[in-house]
Amino acid sequence: MFSNRIQMPWILLGLLMIAAHLGLIFYGLVPNLVARPLHLALILPWVFLFNAASRLQTIGGLTVTLVGIACCLWIAFNHQMLRNQYGFIEGNGQTMMAVFLLLIVLEGARRMIGWPLPTVAALMLAYGLLGQYIPGQFGHSGTPLGSFLGTLTIAEGGIWGSLTGVSVGVVSVFVIFGAVLNAGDAGQGFMNVAAGAAGRLKGGAAKVSVLSSALFGSISGSASANVASTGAVTLPAMTKLGYPKRLAAAVEAVASSGGQIMPPLMGAGAFVMVELTGVPYTDIMLAALLPAVLFFVAVWIGIDAYATRYELKGISEDEQPARREILITSLFFAVPFSVLLIAMFALKYTPQYSAALAIFVGLLALLMNGKTGLDFRLGTERLAAACLNAGKQIAMIGSIIICASIVIGVLGITGLGVKLTSFIVSGSGGLLWPSLLLTALACLLLGMEVPTTAAYVICVSVAGPALIDLGLEPLQAHLFVFWFALLSTITPPVCGAVFIAAGMIGENWLKVALTAMALGIGLYIIPLGMIANPDLIRLQTNTLGAVLSFIQMAIGLGCVSFGIIANYNNVLRIAFVSLGLAIIFLRVLL
Repeated sequence: MFSNRIQMPWILLGLLMIAAHLGLIFYGLVPNLVARPLHLALILPWVFLFNAASRLQTIGGLTVTLVGIACCLWIAFNHQMLRNQYGFIEGNGQTMMAVFLLLIVLEGARRMIGWPLPTVAALMLAYGLLGQYIPGQFGHSGTPLGSFLGTLTIAEGGIWGSLTGVSVGVVSVFVIFGAVLNAGDAGQGFMNVAAGAAGRLKGGAAKVSVLSSALFGSISGSASANVASTGAVTLPAMTKLGYPKRLAAAVEAVASSGGQIMPPLMGAGAFVMVELTGVPYTDIMLAALLPAVLFFVAVWIGIDAYATRYELKGISEDEQPARREILITSLFFAVPFSVLLIAMFALKYTPQYSAALAIFVGLLALLMNGKTGLDFRLGTERLAAACLNAGKQIAMIGSIIICASIVIGVLGITGLGVKLTSFIVSGSGGLLWPSLLLTALACLLLGMEVPTTAAYVICVSVAGPALIDLGLEPLQAHLFVFWFALLSTITPPVCGAVFIAAGMIGENWLKVALTAMALGIGLYIIPLGMIANPDLIRLQTNTLGAVLSFIQMAIGLGCVSFGIIANYNNVLRIAFVSLGLAIIFLRVLL
């Protein structure tokens, strides 16, 4: 399957990608202006050549790739000299190189995710170059061209900034981990465990979707990938049992969206959060855990309400996996996950080193066939699949993060971030809750245009300092912004997870979106609940308080979910929703 001549170069390139990123972990301290340009050089072929559909596209993509790789290698080989320039371009050659790099990053992001994010980045570049002509508080004093381009391209303040460092050192390693697990039987293990745990229950097929999406999402971190993978199994199962198509697609879209808030990956957001907050990765995982579980509890309660409304049954016993099959396939994800968690929490290794150890265990598992034992041929095919998927996913996330780094770089150079923060504080009258609502709206709107991680990075860079100034803890502010950046996966008009699920099942996407919004009500309420009940994210420092806040919000979300979904009269529905909101926001009301 993977041995044909067309795919072999990409398999080898993917293998090089994996080896290079793992090598950076074990090699030791590598200068940032070496590791980060090499990271971009490795992803350029995947961006400009992998999907080339014609000879002209191949020639154009090859030209851009070679120019980009040459620029990256030049910076890597001359990093010591560039450090002595202190972010200032010298000569026309360096100016041309800087322009080429910025254009390549913009075009790369456009090819991978479309126009919105590179358009935002291009507008920020224009602001940095021309903002001195804007009157009033949003203008700036101007920056010399050499300094502006140099900071963005030959120093560590732009495309080689700390966000790119996160992509190189942490995100890529966890993406490789996910690709290795998904290439083996871990995905089937997720499905079998979920079917064994929830298949017999009322609305069992939908609950299998919730559990499998939570498990799969914990390593994929992508709502779209989650829908496409688990949905291929759960959607036919639900329709076969008589689930309304709009409900089946909504369940899959909502459950899959939860993958981006479920540790350890969180759609790369957790690793970016480490860099922006300075909070250790393990602390972020623990802080994000209860809100993520709470989201899936709310979805579970909503499914119960729909199951009662539509008399939905569980999966018949003859269609459920045997216990032996569940046990064997579960080992394909349980063992690598155990290595990861033990290395991080018990041995206190860094997240990237722990993930690297788990990758090696996962690679060994690729050689194992759940039915026949050791199988080198199957292992080779799985390794090829892992190399291809790792290359594509690292290129996707890397292109997003490097393009978003342009925005962050310009915000820092021009001081626009501070001005926007002041605007938010003054526009809300210096009050916390109006600022939260303004920030939530901005996150939702931006999330409709750019991927979740990019929306989070841009919004938190602008609004995060304002929320912290108004009394929020840094991690509290960051989790709030991250959750609201995720809303666009199920909220019209741009709801990627809904589009995919609706297309897979053949239902009107708007019907699916409305059902998904009702079922995923937790996405809208939980981030606000984290502000009203701050102990919810203090599992590590205040375990009892965190558990009590969890129970309080679970009861409140249950009431809200039943009030929205259950087949009650309007008076009872309003009463349930009002009671649920009162329970969740009790501290604020008092």
